Amino acid sequence: MPCFFSGKQNFFCVLWAGNMQMGYSIWDNIAVKSGENDMNYGTLYNAYPSARNNQYAKNAMVATSQPLAAQAGMDIIKKGGNAVDAAIAAAAMLTVVEPCSNGIGGDAFAIIWSKGRLHGLNASGPAAMAASAEKLRNMGFDSVPDFGMYPLTVPGQPAAWAALSEKFGLLPFADLLEPAIKTAARGYAVTSTVAYNWKRAFERYSKMASGPEFLNWYKIFAPKGRSPKAGEVWKSHLHAETLSELAETKCESFYRGSLANKIIATSKAYNGWLQAEDLGNYAVEWVEPLRMAYRGYEVCELPPNGHGIAALMALGICSHFDLEHTSQSRTYHIMIEAMKLAFADVKEYVADPKHMAYKNEALLDPEYLKERAAMIGKNAIAPAPGLARPGGTVYLCTADSEGTMVSYIQSNYKGFGSGIVADGSAIALHNRGANFNLVPGHPNCLEGGKKPYHTIIPGFLMKNGQPQGPFGVMGAFMQPQGHLQILSAAIDSGLSPQECLDAPRWQWIRGKAVSVEASFPRKSVYELRELGHDISVSIDTDDFGRGQIIWKTPEGTYCGGTESRCDGHIASL
Repeated sequence: MPCFFSGKQNFFCVLWAGNMQMGYSIWDNIAVKSGENDMNYGTLYNAYPSARNNQYAKNAMVATSQPLAAQAGMDIIKKGGNAVDAAIAAAAMLTVVEPCSNGIGGDAFAIIWSKGRLHGLNASGPAAMAASAEKLRNMGFDSVPDFGMYPLTVPGQPAAWAALSEKFGLLPFADLLEPAIKTAARGYAVTSTVAYNWKRAFERYSKMASGPEFLNWYKIFAPKGRSPKAGEVWKSHLHAETLSELAETKCESFYRGSLANKIIATSKAYNGWLQAEDLGNYAVEWVEPLRMAYRGYEVCELPPNGHGIAALMALGICSHFDLEHTSQSRTYHIMIEAMKLAFADVKEYVADPKHMAYKNEALLDPEYLKERAAMIGKNAIAPAPGLARPGGTVYLCTADSEGTMVSYIQSNYKGFGSGIVADGSAIALHNRGANFNLVPGHPNCLEGGKKPYHTIIPGFLMKNGQPQGPFGVMGAFMQPQGHLQILSAAIDSGLSPQECLDAPRWQWIRGKAVSVEASFPRKSVYELRELGHDISVSIDTDDFGRGQIIWKTPEGTYCGGTESRCDGHIASL
């Protein structure tokens, strides 16, 4: 039994038993699961070595990947705002304090529990009407490039802030962006994880984004000819001015005002496809979340064009196996195979829902998922899509004293996005269009007015028709895999929110290739290799996503966990 000692003479001991969920804690007489399908809300001793404990709140909670964002959300609640107001404030702050993972020119999605029901928001944008796969193929491209003007789609994130505020908010919209505006103008000390990812982005752009269209990015985000270091103060008056204009116009300027003019002028200057009509015609979509029953709980994800459905399909496949009473390695094997099968279908069929041949009901059909589950045997397989019956990201969550809860995610996609920053603004435009393909006839083939396959997904957990709470894991194609692992850890293994986030993660890459964290059980690495999985061990935890959780306790309070792989923070009241 390895023991880990801290400088404060506290210690944590971890027993890597053959059964991941064990039924009981390694600590004498401390039950992990108090009864069938009961959620665990933690003790002083976590199942994994971690410097973080579960956090609790009587009235309100804000969980984000950056401390200043969590504080901004809580300050708004203290001013009389609700969980939705807090989510907007935290989201705006994250564009300032974590610009390497999101920005003003990205997309957003949200699931909100308010006044007895769930609401889903899809604020992703379509390709410009002038965009086409044929044009790119004629230029010699065989895929949509990651950087420059061509992967741009209409950003939906500012519209998401305005729509959420209009539908649910209590405070004036301008109040919600004030903390971010002040922080951008006055500056802040860059945190460790942000500095690391900022440096990675700078190195990537230095190699691949060197044309004149990228100069604005360097001026704003690397004004000293490099990325800022941890502890160094970074500020941007242009970022503050851009947010101020969004605040004053309730984001109208972004789509039909001076900010829109700056975006379109930049597009025209560098032969982009975006035009005034593309921005002016944009509107968010309110959608009904998809639901999947799983061992007494109901898991909720947004429908396509996002790939939250992949997590639901994997859970539906896993439901045909008893994960609570099987070995640790066997549990990993089943989950990996289920995720591979789900992704095989999702990558083939999921796109803008208006262009999907197979609808959500077909992909989530219980009989179809049972057939897919039957394909999981003793050894790893190379997945292929089945024949269904026709039919740089930040995540945060908030909760308040009225029971309103928000699961929210926004992204510029690959780090800072396309590398294009609109002239005279701090609007870093995303590169979400890179997820289109150029295959004629494919549902996700680039086409004007079509939304791309989207990777960012908020999650929400229900039980007996009542909200358990929001959860999410950021990180492109890791996201549904993170959702599956968190939910299985909580429901099958009885782990608390913080333990669910601290548990070592795996990520399916392609074929039989699976990457695992360095903290992954060594015994399971060997056993999974014996089952045919091509396992590689990664020392870079950033590849495995970063998550937040807020779940209600039986006592009516909130229990939250925050990501130990980044600068995560929880503010509570």
